Amino acid sequence: MTVVDASGQIIGRFSSGLAKRLLGGEEIVVVNADKALITGSKAWLTAEFRHRRVVGSQRRGPFYPKRADRILHRAIRGMIPYQTPHGRAALKRLRVYGDVPVQFKEATIEKPAAPTIRSAKYMTLAEIAMRLGGAA
Repeated sequence: MTVVDASGQIIGRFSSGLAKRLLGGEEIVVVNADKALITGSKAWLTAEFRHRRVVGSQRRGPFYPKRADRILHRAIRGMIPYQTPHGRAALKRLRVYGDVPVQFKEATIEKPAAPTIRSAKYMTLAEIAMRLGGAA
């Protein structure tokens, strides 16, 4: 099992790398999902995530999460063919946590190289979750 730190990572690039590793059969635990980044202006990101939650119906979905760890989980899920048996098994090998749980405090945490952010416009998943009314 590999423990990966998501702090300071842009979630699109980070998620695609994790999806590839999950499909390869690796078990991955993601910690510090609250500190992962999404690029874009605060107004646009807030409007985009609020719009996603309004689309569809309350009974049939699509259902979008409010919590930061679930937002990252959904981003990774979007890069896996989760409706096939192979993709479903890959998704079961993934665990995402908002911070570092007690059982992983002593584990060696893999810290990917932080990407260069070309724009000053970005938000953390915790900030987005707070604006959506969810827990960080």
